[in-house]
Amino acid sequence: MKLFLDYLNKIKFHILLMIFPTIFTGIIFFLYQLSHEPVLYVALLWLLAGLTACMTGFSNYRKKLQQLTLVATAPDINLSRMDTPSDQIESLQQDIMHRLNQMRMNVETAGQKSLEEMTDYYTMWAHQIKTPIFALRLLLQENPTVNKEALTELFKIEQYVEMVLQYLRADSPSADLVIREYQLDSIVKKAIHKYAPVFIRKKTALDYRPAVCLVRTDEKWLLFVIEQLLSNALKYTERGRITIRLEEERETENGGELRTLIVEDTGRGIAPEDIPRVFEKGYTGCNGRVNQGSSGIGLYLCKKVMTRLAHEMVIESQPGVGTKVKLRLDMTKFTPE
Repeated sequence: MKLFLDYLNKIKFHILLMIFPTIFTGIIFFLYQLSHEPVLYVALLWLLAGLTACMTGFSNYRKKLQQLTLVATAPDINLSRMDTPSDQIESLQQDIMHRLNQMRMNVETAGQKSLEEMTDYYTMWAHQIKTPIFALRLLLQENPTVNKEALTELFKIEQYVEMVLQYLRADSPSADLVIREYQLDSIVKKAIHKYAPVFIRKKTALDYRPAVCLVRTDEKWLLFVIEQLLSNALKYTERGRITIRLEEERETENGGELRTLIVEDTGRGIAPEDIPRVFEKGYTGCNGRVNQGSSGIGLYLCKKVMTRLAHEMVIESQPGVGTKVKLRLDMTKFTPE
């Protein structure tokens, strides 16, 4: 109905032009005191002609609107489906649309090419920087006691380089994934082994209860997530302990098994107003303002990876009490793209 009213508003001037002859004819017949029947016949003829023209015009109007709606959703596909222009104005309009669409495609192509070049460059840089980092680690390990602090900082550099690589890979197609059943305990132990020196240096207690079960996931990406959670827990836990445990199994609505891995710390916690935004790219919150080393990328990548793997990630936290991160691993959810 709204579409028809819009069309009537568009042709209101033409409607007035149709009504005017009937009124003018009626005035003449009235002045000459002629019979009213011819006036009614004339009005009826004008009404029928007007309705016919109106319905035909409305049909064409609706068809063109539908075509333009299709073009708006996918211009590069649907421009070719438009009807042949009926006049020079429509011809010019379609020509403008084709030109604008070509300009849009050129801009998108150039942007994609620029993004690919930048991604290739930073990927190459991240790989090349690993060589001097490895050489520096060998030099520092010749006297690890004296170079203890330097080795710690070098470890942080390695983690940041690894995060750059994972950030670049995060938008890659699902062909990068290797989905099969893995021992969750094996993946968790790899992450713990990597951060063992940090646990020792900070004298942070670890309470790990072996997560003996199979999960259907990608080992490399899930390991990345667990490593990031351990890194955050160690960063924000000045004293206390970090607990890694497996919640009891429970069935999902579709009959699958839901396994929840919990990484919990007794650190400074997260402010309530920050929790809804911790997964936003670049958001650091109150802790980020206190700790200038925070980038706001780690949890963003973790959430992105978990979503891709069809897993869930939930954070619960209280300032001054600690943070609990739940990784819900549902073996039945994953479907390759």
